[in-house]
Amino acid sequence: MFQHLIDVDELRRWLDDGRRLVIADCRYELGNPRAGWRQYADDHLPGAVYFDMGKHLAGPKQEHGGRHPLPDPAVLAETLGNAGVDEETWVVAYDNEGPMASRFWWLLRYMGHDRVKVLNGGYPAWKAKGYPTTADVPTPERRVFTPRLRRDWLVDVQEVAQRLHEPHVLLLDSREWKRYTGEEEPIDKVAGHIPGARSYYWKENFREDGHLRPPAELLARFRQVQGERPPQEIIVYCGSGITACANILALTEAGVENVKLYAGSWSDWTSYPDLPVAKGVEER
Repeated sequence: MFQHLIDVDELRRWLDDGRRLVIADCRYELGNPRAGWRQYADDHLPGAVYFDMGKHLAGPKQEHGGRHPLPDPAVLAETLGNAGVDEETWVVAYDNEGPMASRFWWLLRYMGHDRVKVLNGGYPAWKAKGYPTTADVPTPERRVFTPRLRRDWLVDVQEVAQRLHEPHVLLLDSREWKRYTGEEEPIDKVAGHIPGARSYYWKENFREDGHLRPPAELLARFRQVQGERPPQEIIVYCGSGITACANILALTEAGVENVKLYAGSWSDWTSYPDLPVAKGVEER
């Protein structure tokens, strides 16, 4: 059913079939950065390597670029190589609810590595099956990861500003409804959304048990917001470029093409005081 996700039963078989495999534990809590590491230290999938969202999957925060800018490609390549990833390695990423593993999935594909999947249902689904876990921290065999960046998968703040009113471009806001409308903003200094964006809350792609909805349901959801004419280009953003990746994963599974990430997202947009801000609901 899915091309970019793997279920727990298949991953269990992969662990025994001798393939070159690295499992990435991406558990992380935005409000409690050490929580993911503590969870990993308690138990994780056998052989899993921990990737810290703040340290490994994002670069240092600066005046612009958002709260979680993309990591330096050379630094990330070194981290991946140290974890045992090269071009022949399959990688499976998991977390607790979807966005961190999706960020990892997007980053690897942006770096040119397509042998990567997200564990559907995440760690809770693995434990629900009673499959083995461990507290042992592995020592991966170091390999050389060579990045081949897909730079056309990204847009920056200038490109977004230039395309605000282009009819063939669809801008999707991945945050909760009240943050989109500007009714509340618990994280960033400015409330609202980028003018012209439509609300596309990332969690609505997932069932209550944390599994991604089937591709047909995902496509039907997208068609409700795309408008009368299918867009030629889709730009996805969120607060800082993390949950937007969960939307990109869902859109990709739905067969939607030409989807790009505005990595800096709302936290980058609002760092420029002259850029416009909208509130309320956009007309379709």
